[in-house]
Amino acid sequence: MNYAAAALAGLIALAACSKAAAPAPSAEAPPAGTATEATRTANAALAARLPLGERSDFDDASRGLLAQITEDIVDAEGGIVWAVNAHDFITGEAPDTVNPSLWRQESLNAIHGLFEVQDGLYQVRGYDLATMSVIRGDTGWIIVDPLLSKETGAAALKLVNDTLGERPVTGIIYTHSHGDHFGGVRGVIDEADAAARRVPILAPIGFTEAAVSENLLAGNYMSRRAVLMFGNTLPDSATEQVGVGLGGRLSRGTIGIIPPTEEVPGRGTRRTVDGIDFEFIDAANTEAPAEFMFYLPQFRALCTAEVATATFHNGLTLRGAKVRDFLEWSRVIDYALVNYAARSDVVFASHHWPTFGQDRVEDFLRGQRDIYRYTHDQTVRRANSGQTQFEIAEAIEEPAIQSTNFDTRGYYGTLNHNSKAVYQHYFGWWDGVPATFNAWPMEEHAKRMVALAGGEDAALAAGQKAFGDGDYRWAAEVLNAIVFTNPQNQAARDWLASSYEQMGFQAESGAWRDYYLTGAAELRRGLPDEGTIRAAGSADFIRGVPTVDLFNALAVRYDPSKMTRDPFALNFVFTDTGETLALDVGRSTTFPRPGQAAANPAATLTMTRAAFNDLILRTRTFQEIAGAGEARLDGDATALLAWFGALETAPFWFNIVEP
Repeated sequence: MNYAAAALAGLIALAACSKAAAPAPSAEAPPAGTATEATRTANAALAARLPLGERSDFDDASRGLLAQITEDIVDAEGGIVWAVNAHDFITGEAPDTVNPSLWRQESLNAIHGLFEVQDGLYQVRGYDLATMSVIRGDTGWIIVDPLLSKETGAAALKLVNDTLGERPVTGIIYTHSHGDHFGGVRGVIDEADAAARRVPILAPIGFTEAAVSENLLAGNYMSRRAVLMFGNTLPDSATEQVGVGLGGRLSRGTIGIIPPTEEVPGRGTRRTVDGIDFEFIDAANTEAPAEFMFYLPQFRALCTAEVATATFHNGLTLRGAKVRDFLEWSRVIDYALVNYAARSDVVFASHHWPTFGQDRVEDFLRGQRDIYRYTHDQTVRRANSGQTQFEIAEAIEEPAIQSTNFDTRGYYGTLNHNSKAVYQHYFGWWDGVPATFNAWPMEEHAKRMVALAGGEDAALAAGQKAFGDGDYRWAAEVLNAIVFTNPQNQAARDWLASSYEQMGFQAESGAWRDYYLTGAAELRRGLPDEGTIRAAGSADFIRGVPTVDLFNALAVRYDPSKMTRDPFALNFVFTDTGETLALDVGRSTTFPRPGQAAANPAATLTMTRAAFNDLILRTRTFQEIAGAGEARLDGDATALLAWFGALETAPFWFNIVEP
């Protein structure tokens, strides 16, 4: 039975009962921050079957500690970008309000500082979601993944220089196209200095296109959902944010980008940076659309980027992204296993801590390979037998490897949603049932569900009963229908928040926990107005974006209903970059053509690209720019104004957990 059919069957049964006798709901929702007996039982059962006392990960995570940052990392205005001691409460036994396996993972993630992996190879961990690796070259530091924010990147490099001696940055490596691995680059090197010294900035093939796609084209929607996924607005405590599984949380600083000097293709591709030899391993379309791993022969060390870390990762992240290819993911890890494991004394990644010893490196890579391949193969096997993504997610069994290798457990991705991602990769979003192909959207569906149940009181009583039975998934579904029917129903909001909270308390995935608990917080406290992570709104990010990609991002803001004039063309001439771009403005689309000029433009705008960035970011008006002599407009000014006027500025704080 598919998901929608199961929900309908449950509601029909509910309706039959409620119409016979629907007691008016009266009980208040339990107080926030309290684990129910059902939650305590579920968490205790997991703790009983896992070897949570195993210490090898703690030994690896603490090994080689040299120094720590002791004061909070702040921005230019004094705002806290990273609270150094925010997770100091994660010690001892897990409280009832946190899954004990996740508590173990976050105890490891809370270990922070500068660590020596080997002589000349270091990591800075615990000051952002990601880990920054640092390699001592012949003359300077080679920085691998300079974190998410300029402020945390700068603080990490300062810790390195203060502890190991100051050296210039002589190379930058972006392992992949996610912002937490390049956004802090302007904190470790100045773009002009990098260009003057010809510092190599190496990234995987396709990096720039992929980075812009996630952070600019689709950045607003992804960033809003990332607020829930990473718990950006939650305080740090045992009843709220404890970590994401992949790391502590996202830093809250300035995100930027410096374009790579080379995008490196292939497997076994060799480059030498400041005397250090790299062998790159292309891993595109695994954890990111553009990604590579690399091997350091002088160190007998393998970097697995974010392809293999101390958690089972996401096939489809909760913030939203392009679905990932688990078959290719497993093949890439196997390539590393076959070609590099026997030559590696240590494996380190862009998150978490290293694994030491050649035998343990091999075990780590084999376990990582197997969890992705198992999820892929068993999902496809079950789908070929006629099961839908929802049935597969319920039926797929935890493999034996997850009982012994903690790095394969679902602290970030889970068997449940990753099996759905594999299904989507092959078969799309639909489960194949005709009734669900063009089903009503949530608000209309919710109204019909509540009516079928016999009204809001009957549905609320059913939700309360499900909560009392410890069936929080069903309680959430029923109560969500009431909220989407009538957002002012305070009792439904309270009980739905409590249901989300218990699911968060039980979640082994830090991302699941954050999503549920942020959902509960938004129901209880409303939408906040701070705590966003918005790369698209950063001047440091915009100035590193290629011009055609910037215009493609503007094209997805084009609202055709706001354009009332006939189609026309605009030319843009950027004097500082030597670029020309034609923009075909139609009734339905705007289409940029880089390197071309329209023959009969309605208008031509000549200015610097830097001034255009200010115009797009609304830090300066066109009148101010023109008044400063930085812009000239030839032709019909109303055409340019018409195009600008049709560009929509999307709100960030749109509703997710209510209509």
